[in-house]
Amino acid sequence: MADTNGMKVAKDYFLEVPFKNQNGFYVKGAENLGWGMKKRLSNIFNSESGNTVMFAFDHGYFMGSVSGLERLDLIVPKVVNYVDALMATRGALRTCVLPDNKKATVLRVTSGSSVLDDDLSREVVAVDIDDSIRMNADCLAVQVFIGSEGQKESLDNLSKVVNKALKYDIPVMGVVAVGKNMERTSKYFKLATRMIAELGANIIKTYYCDELEEIVAACPVPIVIAGGKKLPENEALTLAYKSIKAGAKGVDMGRNIFQSNYPDIMARAVSLIVHKGYTDEEAYSFYLKETGE
Repeated sequence: MADTNGMKVAKDYFLEVPFKNQNGFYVKGAENLGWGMKKRLSNIFNSESGNTVMFAFDHGYFMGSVSGLERLDLIVPKVVNYVDALMATRGALRTCVLPDNKKATVLRVTSGSSVLDDDLSREVVAVDIDDSIRMNADCLAVQVFIGSEGQKESLDNLSKVVNKALKYDIPVMGVVAVGKNMERTSKYFKLATRMIAELGANIIKTYYCDELEEIVAACPVPIVIAGGKKLPENEALTLAYKSIKAGAKGVDMGRNIFQSNYPDIMARAVSLIVHKGYTDEEAYSFYLKETGE
């Protein structure tokens, strides 16, 4: 029988010990991957800071027109120069993002029901590997619902996408879903992030919570923290700061950028934390100075 909680006095995450299998490449867990995989990961993660700022505007795939994203063709150009990666659907990318941009592309490849459905967990793989290659995707994003009715289907989706993506050296990002009936505890996130990594995802997108340091330590690939619901700018910057301080390798912010009154300046402030080591207070001072608020 595998170990279960309580059979050992306490887990030891060795928080003071750096990740070991990382001697020649700076992205966690990617040392033994192929050249193409490393190239795509280096498009996403800055080689100097080792971190990334992702801009998520894929909400429309199940929410329709979201406040702040009514006109993708107008919001994306405001932000694109201040982030490292664009996380979006193929429809949004093809219609509203200029192909000459130099940013990495994180392509959402799963979809399911709309907000009109009580159960969003039964997603399918909606974008095949051929179209992902045509889109020149640097990473494929798969929503994963641990502990939900659709858990088995979403884990099957993840495994299928990983198997296909590995043939072409394309990284996969497993996105930890937290529905209305799912807990946001460190115990849950430790389970979900580790499961997704062990099934082959190269990046994990999850949510900030207590004991994030332990979650990061136990996960053998980079963790990127979701921005979640819209927060006041100072609180969103604190979320970014605490995430990076705890060991996350970046943030994937949507609402906290595109619903800001100054999305371009907010993206720049987040980037100062993620790449330049600013504190949340320093980044917020920058935001206030640039906006004149």
